[in-house]
Amino acid sequence: MVLIVLVYGTMLVISLLQIRKVYELDDLEPYEDLLKSEYTKPVSILVPAYNESVGIYGTIRSLISIEYPEYEIIIINDGSTDDTLEKLIEKFKLKKVKRVVRRQLDTKEIREVYQSAIYDNLFVLDKENGGKADALNAGINMSRYPYFCSLDGDSIIERNAFLKVLKPIIESDDEVIASGGSVRIANGCDIQNGEIIRTGLSTKPLVVMQVIEYLRAFLTGRIGLSSNNLLLIVSGAFGVFSKKWVVEAGGYAHTVGEDMELVVRLHRMMKEKKEKKKIIYVPDPVCWTEAPESMKFLRRQRKRWHRGLFDSLWKHKKLMFNPKYGSIGLFSMPYFFFIEFLGPLIELLGYLILIISIFTGKIYLEYAILFFLLSLIYGSIYSMAAVLLEEWSMERYPKVKHFTILFLVSLTETFWYRPLTVIWRVEGMIEMLFGKKGWGEMVRKGVSND
Repeated sequence: MVLIVLVYGTMLVISLLQIRKVYELDDLEPYEDLLKSEYTKPVSILVPAYNESVGIYGTIRSLISIEYPEYEIIIINDGSTDDTLEKLIEKFKLKKVKRVVRRQLDTKEIREVYQSAIYDNLFVLDKENGGKADALNAGINMSRYPYFCSLDGDSIIERNAFLKVLKPIIESDDEVIASGGSVRIANGCDIQNGEIIRTGLSTKPLVVMQVIEYLRAFLTGRIGLSSNNLLLIVSGAFGVFSKKWVVEAGGYAHTVGEDMELVVRLHRMMKEKKEKKKIIYVPDPVCWTEAPESMKFLRRQRKRWHRGLFDSLWKHKKLMFNPKYGSIGLFSMPYFFFIEFLGPLIELLGYLILIISIFTGKIYLEYAILFFLLSLIYGSIYSMAAVLLEEWSMERYPKVKHFTILFLVSLTETFWYRPLTVIWRVEGMIEMLFGKKGWGEMVRKGVSND
C-alpha cells in the first residue's frame, strides 16, 4: 500500500503540474491556426466494425464534421453478422469501387471496397472476419496517408479533437510517433447525429463509477507516465500512429490487448534501433464512448483487459528490469506488472485474510478500522483529485450537480465497486492460466440518436 500511495501520489503531482502548464499555454494559442498550416499532416481514420449497427452511424457522422484539413475515413466491416454493412450502404450511398490495396501486412481476404457517393473521403472495406487487429491491419494496408488513427465503432469524436491530438506530432518534426487522446463515458449525454449536444451523467451508479475510473486513469495515470515517455498504453478507442513505424513493427498483433501490445513493441523497437522517439498522451482531445451498463458486460470487459495486460507484458518480458531499455524496462514494465497486474491478487488476498482473521479473533480491530479508514480517505482523495483536474482544465462536466454526484459516488467505491473489479481482474488471471482467448460478446445500445 505504501508503494502504491507513493507511485500514484507522484503521478498525481506530475499530472497537476503538467496540466496547468499545458492549459496556460493553450489559452493563448488557438488551434484554428493549425487548419491553415502547411505542416498539418493528413490522416487516415480507421474504424474497425464488427456488429456495430447500433452505433456506427453516429460515429461516422461525428467524423464527417470534424475540423481538420485533409483526412480519409476507412470503415472496416470485419465480417459482421448483423446489418452493419447494409446500413452503411443505405445511409451513405455506397458504391463498389476498384482500389488497389497495398498488402504491407497479412490480413484475411478483402471482399469489396466501397466509396460513398455523398462524401468522397468515406470508404468501407468489407472483409472476412479476422478480429480487431486483423481489421486494423487491413485498414493500414488500404490507407494512403502517413498517419492513421484507430477509433472504436461506438465512439463520438469532438470536432477539434484531431487538431489537438495531432498538434504534438505536427510540432515535433517526426519525434512523436504516436499520440493518444482522452476517452470519456457517453452514457447520459445528449448526442444527436454524432454531435454532443449536452454533457450529462448516467443515472446508474455503475456507469458513474466508470466515469470516475476513466478520469483517474487518463488525467492522473497517463499524464504522469507520458511526461517522462513511460506510457505503455494508447487507448484503442482513440490513438494516432505513424504508419511507417507501425508497419515496420509488424502491425497489430492478434492478441486480446492489441493496443497496449503495439505500444510496448514500438517502445522496444525504438530502444533497439537507438531512435529517440516519443509516445505521448494529450489530455484535451476527447472521444466519447459507450460504457457497459450491466455487471455482466462490465465483468467481461475487465477480465478481457486484464488478460490483455498480461499478454502484452509476457510477450515483452525481455524488457523487465533490463537497463538496455532504459526507463521503460526499469520503471514502466515493473509498474504495470507489480502494481497493475499483481495488485488485484494481493488486494484479494488481503480481503480474505481480513475475513478469516475476524472469525478467528486474530486481528487488532482498532488498527484494522484505522487502516481501512486511511485507505478509504486516500482512495476518495485520489478519485476526487481526478475530478478536480477535469473541472480545472477541461470543464466537460460544468454543472455543480455533476461534481456533487461524482464526489458522493466516489466515496462509496471502497465498499462495492473496488472489490468487484478486484474479483473480476483475478478471474481474468485465472482465465489466462487456462488459456482462454477472444473478446467475448458485448451488447451495445448506441450512444447517438439517429
